[in-house]
Amino acid sequence: MSLSLKPNSFRGRRTGPVVVVVMDGVGMGVDYPGNAITAARKPCLDHLMSTCLWTKLAAHGTAVGMPSDADMGNSEVGHNALGAGRVFDQGAKLVQEAIDSGAMFRGEGWKQVVANCQRANGCLHFLGLFSDGNVHSHINHLRSMIAQAKSAGVAKVAVHALLDGRDVGETSALDYLEPFERWLAEVDPNYGIASGGGRMSITMDRYEADWSMVERGWHTHVLAEGPRFPSASSAVKALRLSKPGVIDQDLPPFVVERSGRPFAPIVDGDSVVFFNFRGDRAIEISKSLLGLPVPFERVRQPAVCYAGMMTYDGDTNLPPRILVAPPLIDRTMGEYLVGSGQRILACSETQKFGHVTYFWNGNRSGYLDKSLERYIEVPSDRVSFDERPWMKAAEITDATIAALIEQPTGFARINYANCDMVGHTGSFVAARMAVEAVDLCLARLLPAIAKIGGITIVTADHGNADEMLEMDKTGAVRFENGRAKAKTAHTLNPVPAIIVDPGFAGEYAIDTSIARPGLANVAATALALMGFDKPEAYEPSFLTFKR
Repeated sequence: MSLSLKPNSFRGRRTGPVVVVVMDGVGMGVDYPGNAITAARKPCLDHLMSTCLWTKLAAHGTAVGMPSDADMGNSEVGHNALGAGRVFDQGAKLVQEAIDSGAMFRGEGWKQVVANCQRANGCLHFLGLFSDGNVHSHINHLRSMIAQAKSAGVAKVAVHALLDGRDVGETSALDYLEPFERWLAEVDPNYGIASGGGRMSITMDRYEADWSMVERGWHTHVLAEGPRFPSASSAVKALRLSKPGVIDQDLPPFVVERSGRPFAPIVDGDSVVFFNFRGDRAIEISKSLLGLPVPFERVRQPAVCYAGMMTYDGDTNLPPRILVAPPLIDRTMGEYLVGSGQRILACSETQKFGHVTYFWNGNRSGYLDKSLERYIEVPSDRVSFDERPWMKAAEITDATIAALIEQPTGFARINYANCDMVGHTGSFVAARMAVEAVDLCLARLLPAIAKIGGITIVTADHGNADEMLEMDKTGAVRFENGRAKAKTAHTLNPVPAIIVDPGFAGEYAIDTSIARPGLANVAATALALMGFDKPEAYEPSFLTFKR
């Protein structure tokens, strides 16, 4: 199949690039006391919304391949849709289907981890994000696998619970731990939770931003080092008392003991399943457990049968043993652009660099064509994002402007991570500052793009900072212990898509015939503004062009 693009009637109307700016975590929610977007001083965005063509895009649920419209979007599936121009069934849906049909348990990956336990009388360890957020994992998938392990005669099961507080309520850990501990005891007294800690404290680093998180996780899950408690729920209660105000994602690591000894460190002969289906925060711990090179001293490398829920890095086939096949995302926008000789620029800071590269390219790492592509990674700061809500937005802006001036580019994509990463901290004031930082950078970036004759599509991949306080069904703010309850999760709100085109002369308009435009419509829109027809099977442009 040809990956070259066909010119349309708009070809040559503009001299500069089309630039997609992803304001990560900027949704369009109701104006209430917890909306940091509406509360922020953002003269640039306000001006764009009053003077430019814009529309709302669906960025959650079925619009991005999730099982239902009750499911939040996230940066992974959002950037997949932005880059692929189509909607693919994503991890959560694929895993649930594999469980419901029994295909997971008939697969070689599952058979091998169970057979290894039976042969070596080893423990089956399940490590992953312990919640029903359905962004990285789902606790119901874990329950199903444990029940199946019991049916298969596995003698000992240990769960290593990475506490969430990010895709679910910020202090909801006990809502999951206490009923789960009771359920495990009913399933088998030799089954239990062995260790845990907050997801932003241990194990779930991504993009090699902070390997010390993985090292702490290794010492917790494998070496069973750290403070010991009789149960995971008692650990959470004690750690909250010792660190007043701490939210779940930041809880320190802990180890569960029985009869005065750690219940289940990971040792030779065991099997380990990392039950996250999303890849970005699964790669580093996978490398560690597979014995691949890592930048920390492991002390002890257990010989285990390791499996991931899905493939976390397609180019390196990591991990080689999986339970569910990932979506095959082909014919991405990037492939068509390099196939047509177009130069591409991608830029973000470390926290979202993989999103404008790996995820945008259909879960493919590395360059598609290095002669035509330039990827710029700005190293992220290793601090809590609420302490520095401006993050690296200014540096991303500097690097993008310089690169666009230095070399002609057909298409560019950048990501400002602020409103997502700061939104996840639960700090309303910091989130408002994050919005203002992005707005300041847009005010610098847009004139630079206009000066070289370009068009900018300003959009987002999902909401976050638009709901910083939890609401009840009536829309009222929830209170807990006398204070408004912070929300750290993504939202179900649509996101804006603003066309910033200084050369606009009425050549196109918003296509109101599309019932529910979503993130997947952005690819065809960007290509149309570059002067190309959309590839076969792509979702249509949300613009209609006048003949």
